[in-house]
This record gives sequence, C-alpha cells and structure tokens, in this order.
Amino acid sequence: MSTPASRLLSLLSLLQARRDWPGEALADRLGVSPRTVRRDVDRLRELGYPVHATKGPDGGYRLEAGTQMPPLLLDDEQAVALVVALQTTSSGVAGVDEAALRALATLRQVMPARLRAAADALQVTAVASASRHPEVDQHVLLTVGSAVRAREVLRFDYAGGGDTGPRGPRRAEAHHLVTWGGRWYLVGFDLDRADWRTFRVDKMTPKTGSGPRFAPRELPAADVAAFVAQRFTTINPWPCRGEAEVDMPASELARWAGPGALVEALGENRSRVALSAWSWDGVASTFAMFGVRLRVLGPPELVDAMHRLADRATAAVDR
Repeated sequence: MSTPASRLLSLLSLLQARRDWPGEALADRLGVSPRTVRRDVDRLRELGYPVHATKGPDGGYRLEAGTQMPPLLLDDEQAVALVVALQTTSSGVAGVDEAALRALATLRQVMPARLRAAADALQVTAVASASRHPEVDQHVLLTVGSAVRAREVLRFDYAGGGDTGPRGPRRAEAHHLVTWGGRWYLVGFDLDRADWRTFRVDKMTPKTGSGPRFAPRELPAADVAAFVAQRFTTINPWPCRGEAEVDMPASELARWAGPGALVEALGENRSRVALSAWSWDGVASTFAMFGVRLRVLGPPELVDAMHRLADRATAAVDR
C-alpha cells in the first residue's frame, strides 16, 4: 500500500494532468476509497493547493488557480524543457531575464541527480543581439494585457507617433497585444482620432484606473496578422507565410518564433502566430519545432505541408 505522502504526490499529479476528475475515477486510479480521496484533497488544501469540489451525480475535483503559487509537480520532460527555456529567455520585458535566472537556480536545486546531470549537459549561453530593442516594463505590459483581456478602454501617455490629434492622454480600445520584430505592440482603436493604430508598448505610460468596456470592432483586415503586416514597411523575404494557434504563452513563443513572426496573446497559455519560411514544408517544420499542441489556421498549402511532415515522421519510425 502506498504511503500517505506518495499518495498525495500521485493525487496532485493526476489533478495537474486533467481539468476535471470524478471522485470515483480518482479513487480507482489511486487504489483507495472515495473517503480517503476526500481526506487527501483536504490535506492538499492545507498545503495551499486550491482544489475545488464539483457537485452532481459525477461529482469530483478540479485544481483551480489560487492566490499564491503552490509547489509544482513536473515530469522529467517538463523539468528539462524549463531548464532550456529559462537559459535562453530574452523576452524584452524588464526584470524577466533576471527572474528567469533565479527560477533556474531554484529548479536545479530541487532536481533529482539524474535530471540535474541532464540539465547540466544543456548549459547554454544566450548572446544578446547588438540591435536589441528597448525593454518593456512588465507592469506596463500586464496593464495593457489586462485591458485587452477585459475589453477595456486604455488611457495612457505616449512618447511617440507624429500623427496630429488632441493633446493629452491617448484613449484607445485595447484589442490585441502582439509582438513584431522583437517589439511589443498594442493594436487598438484610437477614440480621439477615430481610427485604428499600433502603439509601441515601451513608449506607453498607462493611467491609473480602468476605462469603460467596449464591444469588439472588426479590424480593417482579414486578421490582426494581416493588419500589422500592412502597417509596417518591413519586406518579407520569404515566399510562404502561415498561421496557427499554439498552446504556449506569447512571451515565451516570441523568443522562439523568429524576428519576422507576429505573435498575439490569446490567453494565459495560448497564442496566435504567423511566420514565414522558404517553403511550406519549412513553415510546417517551424511550427512542429515548438513541441506543443497547435491548430493550423491556414492557408491550405500549410495544411498540406503538415500532412506531408506527419507522413514523413511516421515513416521514419515505422519499422
């Protein structure tokens, strides 16, 4: 029979792997009674894990977001992936790179010896580009991102832009937060100029207090990727460009997608990215490189390339 401590770790691992668990299913997986599961859930709550009990005929449990970060339970692949990501972080957000180094030290300290050896074999030195863009204050980025998520009008001072219009704080409906060419931008509808604008986040100083909510407007383009591409004069040297939704935070995805990619935050752990390559197979291979779940949005040539890539990968291991 498993010890209470090992059973708690198994329970936590199951709750992290799936959103909803029926109580009976958890009991079967752990080889205990539903009453024991209830007691173990109470112990997890005492340790700071916000486990919510769902009601109904198939009532069960769900691990929710809490008010503070509890200890995490990572599998081997997740731990090594974090080591690589933290060593190569370059988000363009002030304070994040230093925090990544502290997180790396914390993670390495609690790793088992076998994983620590694998992590030490992946020592990477990230060399900053000579053309590195100005960093974005993380509090400004969070404020802008919150306004986008809540569909709120954002008031801010802006140290840039040569267009004419009323002086004083700008007022814009915050529609999209994107990265382009290593910089963060807000795509919004400027209420005083009655037109769509792109604002560099590193030049924004948001005012305190949230503005009124607004109904989403339709962009004057097929999507945000096309809109931003039209606004900038950067010439895309690659002939093939595709788009997909990726299960990865925008701040992390922007580091891997390349300087010509457009990354839009869709949620805490989901993003939309448009990127280019020399061929459709190249675009498909770049998306596969992210190593996470994704959904191809188009065009049809990219869909065909993804099928070809899947067939080649299957043939390579089919013996």
